[in-house]
Amino acid sequence: MDGTAAARSIRLLTDPTRLRILGLIRESPDGRTLVGRLAAELGLRQPTVSHHVKALLDDGVLERRPEGRQVWYSIAPSAAERVDELLQTDAPGHAPEEVLARVASDLADRFAGVFSPETVGRYVRESHDLLAQRSGITRHLPSLTSRFTAERLEALAKEGRTRPNGAPEVLFVCVQNAGRSQIAAAILKHLAGARVKVRTAGSAPASAVKSSIVTALDEIGVPIGGEFPKPLTDEVVRAADVVITMGCGDACPVYPGRRYLDWELEDPAGLPIAHVRDIRDDIEQRVRVLIGELGVNAA
Repeated sequence: MDGTAAARSIRLLTDPTRLRILGLIRESPDGRTLVGRLAAELGLRQPTVSHHVKALLDDGVLERRPEGRQVWYSIAPSAAERVDELLQTDAPGHAPEEVLARVASDLADRFAGVFSPETVGRYVRESHDLLAQRSGITRHLPSLTSRFTAERLEALAKEGRTRPNGAPEVLFVCVQNAGRSQIAAAILKHLAGARVKVRTAGSAPASAVKSSIVTALDEIGVPIGGEFPKPLTDEVVRAADVVITMGCGDACPVYPGRRYLDWELEDPAGLPIAHVRDIRDDIEQRVRVLIGELGVNAA
């Protein structure tokens, strides 16, 4: 893309109405929507929305798929990461204090009798700062803070206790927690279900899971769910029975009694989708072997 085309594309995508259109499409349940629905949600005339949608379509940002008399629009896979970056820049970098207070209160009720409200509040604040500063997450920061805090508290509560129903815990760690570790975790959850507790983390987490990873997993019917990159923290390592690292060097602390594996895998970031598929298939084979070694049956 030459300088003139790049400048045109930037102007196209930074138009406020077009950003709102892209945001609505990305937040729709199946990642696609109709022009009529967009017009209703935006409070605009349908011809106006059609004009903006056509501009995005012509620039390769959207894809068009007719089904009967309806025409559905979705974000093109090749433009997904660019769209994510633009949408994230409009989100606030920190959650409001009153929202964090509510998160802390709700989690204090959930972990009553296990952790004091003061401990829960401290973990909420620390988890929020880790996501905002180390991962650079901006969109959905309050809800992701709540999930990240809950995962950390569950891991902390598990230390020193017997495993529920004998389910082993596996932690996948890579650099960005946006590629290899997410592929491995999604496939293990898909195959083993509740028979294995799965967590992921990154030594230098990205702000979102790569769109190519979501696409590669979707091709084999494996959902990514609402997963997001999380910083590596001490308690999730201590809670794990098996820690599997993927190119993150010595970032993962070592504790006695855990099994440590290092899977040498190429980082899929920025690679063509065909290459990402090869990495996905390699990881799937490794996960199937791991399931056998853990002594659990695939679901």
